[in-house]
Amino acid sequence: MEKTKRFFKEIFSWLIYMAIWLAVLFTFYHYVAQPFSVDGSSMEHTLEDGEKVWMWKLSDIERFDVVIFPQPNPLPGKEPKLYVKRVIGVPGDKIAYQDDQLIINGQMVDEFYLDEKAQEYQANGGGNFTEDFEMYKYTGEDVVPEGKFFVMGDNRQNSVDGRTFGLIDSDSVIGKATFIYWPLKNFGKLPDYDLNSQGDAIVLE
Repeated sequence: MEKTKRFFKEIFSWLIYMAIWLAVLFTFYHYVAQPFSVDGSSMEHTLEDGEKVWMWKLSDIERFDVVIFPQPNPLPGKEPKLYVKRVIGVPGDKIAYQDDQLIINGQMVDEFYLDEKAQEYQANGGGNFTEDFEMYKYTGEDVVPEGKFFVMGDNRQNSVDGRTFGLIDSDSVIGKATFIYWPLKNFGKLPDYDLNSQGDAIVLE
């Protein structure tokens, strides 16, 4: 009888232990971070199709962060896909492109994180990697309003992004892609970028 009691006590303790760990894992996945699998080529060569990344949910999203969010305006009855894109414009920004250069608030800046894909495209006979436009053309806004972001894929010739669906709600962002964990050859943290204090160059943070 004593052995039976001890057995059930151990089982109960084990179940409590497992329940605690499941609660911790659920909390971590739901509120802190979760894995995400890249689907498609819109972020080449920053992120490749099939790569697996951790997205961090506690980050304050900033300009040039790579973010994950639900597909805007999904087809009726269809589960929205998760998109991964780069934040190009944050509230207060006026965005334009001219001669393959990003212009933020009147300052022309070099998006060097696009170099590999852009050079590949141009080596195959392509022209400007990013077409000329002013953000108003796609969003109806001169500047990014509060609570919104303007996002684009790094593969500018093959990306459904702000040029198609306009601005996204900042509240719709699930998390920031921070770390590639698969495949192992690409294992590592994604770089963080920002504008310099003059607003005329993108720099590594």
